[in-house]
Amino acid sequence: MATLKDRQINAIKQMLNLNQPITKAISAEPVWKLLIYDRVGQDIISPLISIRELREMGITLHIQLHSDRDSIPDVPAIYFCVATEENLGRIAQDFQNGLYDVYHLNFIAPISRQRLEDLAAAALQAGCVANIHKVYDQYLNFITLEDDMFVLKHQNSDALSYYAINRANTEDVEMENIMDSIVDSLFAVFVTLGTVPIIRCPKNSAAEMVARKLEKKLRENLWDARNNLFHMDATQTGAFSFQRPLLVLLDRTIDMATPLHHTWTYQALAHDVLELALNRVMVEEDPSADQQQQYGATGAKPKMKACDLDARDRFWCTHKGSPFPTVAEAIQEELEQYRSSEEEIKKLKTTMGIDGESDAAFSMVNDNTAKLTSAVNSLPQLLEKKRLIDMHTKIATSILNYIKSRRLDSFFELEEKIMSKQALDRALSEVLKDPEFGLPEDKMRLFIIYYICSNVSDGEFKRIEETLRECGCDLSPLPYIQRWKSIMKSTLTNSNQYEGSGTKTVSMFSKLVSQGSSFVMEGVKNLVVKRHNLPVTKITEQLMECRSGGGSEVDDYLYLDPKLLKGSDVVPKNRAPFQDAIVFVVGGGNYIEYQNLVDFIKSKQSTNSIRRIIYGASTLTNAKQFLKQLSLLGQEIGGV
Repeated sequence: MATLKDRQINAIKQMLNLNQPITKAISAEPVWKLLIYDRVGQDIISPLISIRELREMGITLHIQLHSDRDSIPDVPAIYFCVATEENLGRIAQDFQNGLYDVYHLNFIAPISRQRLEDLAAAALQAGCVANIHKVYDQYLNFITLEDDMFVLKHQNSDALSYYAINRANTEDVEMENIMDSIVDSLFAVFVTLGTVPIIRCPKNSAAEMVARKLEKKLRENLWDARNNLFHMDATQTGAFSFQRPLLVLLDRTIDMATPLHHTWTYQALAHDVLELALNRVMVEEDPSADQQQQYGATGAKPKMKACDLDARDRFWCTHKGSPFPTVAEAIQEELEQYRSSEEEIKKLKTTMGIDGESDAAFSMVNDNTAKLTSAVNSLPQLLEKKRLIDMHTKIATSILNYIKSRRLDSFFELEEKIMSKQALDRALSEVLKDPEFGLPEDKMRLFIIYYICSNVSDGEFKRIEETLRECGCDLSPLPYIQRWKSIMKSTLTNSNQYEGSGTKTVSMFSKLVSQGSSFVMEGVKNLVVKRHNLPVTKITEQLMECRSGGGSEVDDYLYLDPKLLKGSDVVPKNRAPFQDAIVFVVGGGNYIEYQNLVDFIKSKQSTNSIRRIIYGASTLTNAKQFLKQLSLLGQEIGGV
């Protein structure tokens, strides 16, 4: 069954094929084309389609809309951008300068009537109406990072962040624009999936604002006979089964501890410490000792290398959700397998005399030809395997350096104990005073999680606040977290959100060495984590299984069905459980929650009751970015 990612890739490939369906005949002989995109278009395409794939589709050049471009005649130009005034102004300028002979204009989100008329006037003025072959609304205004995960904006964008939605002085108009932007993107997701969901969300939250607007937009489209985007023709079935999916819209405020949690899985660690963005991390090239001295002397920064982590990388697909020590062991195993394959080829070369040691060995050629052919054929895979092992060794070594220098394994263990209400071995203030223990930012994250999950008296709060000040921590997130906790008290007391979690520490790593001794995991705890459902996963499970009554926290969630002519917020009785869900967090998500939902699905696979969950968020924030947003909100309260 096609995933959201497959469907978005297919839509983009069709657009790059001048909006013609892709057939085998076309793929054999591509038409040469140019691709001109804005930053949003680039963010959407880059995690999905490699430069090599673009070339195979006939894209000879891909360039930024706002860069200096020369005229290239006789080649169709495909534009892929948002219909902003600035972008349309630049397109009008291209018309005026007669840059291209054929224009295919694809707008990431629908262009308004007024702007379309302005564009037509610009084309008339430039005398190039005949050169514009197609104008398309693409409904692709979201970024798919995994088969089952999407975000609406690049993580470095503040437009849809938790701060943007919760800051004190947001004007009503600004808030409307943020909500409309989220709704337009979610609408595009469902157009791409070809399905209309049933919506559930908590009352009196940003999620409710999004839900109401999205229901209205879906309903208006369904009842508009001329423009209905959900009429599936007979050949094209929706992404889901006959049963409609559930859209769970949640607000970031339901769980503020998880975004700050120190993590122990590979993908989430890469996001936390290496700032994984759009499936790419930057790691330091391994400089020699001489180069390191040179960097030290000149103050120059070491060379950074970009590493792409995507579905084409088998190791990444297998281990991105694994605990870090498991990943370290897997790299070691891969390396040993590679070395044994390399040894076989070397032995073969020696027996055949190819390494120049013996001419007589050529008499053995007949026996070994088949072996050699097989070895030569497997060489590209072997080289690719070596490249991936080297890349993951680099990334894992870089992460390991952070774990050791900041004691991240100890932070993770402590936070798991706090979240599962286990007693700590020593008082938190003592832990925080330890100068060897992490960065000020790590200590602040630990304390906020402790404050959220425990009953902290005013006296204890003041003592720890003083300790944090002495440690050099920025205290500005605290006023906001205090206010948030006092507002949320009523919802937090009815259940322990994080129950059932916890870790146990198995024996320390004796030694795990790979490539010389660059990859030693001595002194790092191997934590075995008990699987537990985070708040977002718990709520999703209850809503998918249609549990209600008995004081369930989802009892008062709204129920919205865009297919009903007159909306009703009441949950119908005797509803069958849902098999598919899209879980969307307004105000930012993270890889920890995503992985928790993936693990939950795996645990349910045997029952066949739940088949698929897609996780989405307005943006993807790591703990450092989230802490910064809390600081800004705290400064507003403190009047800093």
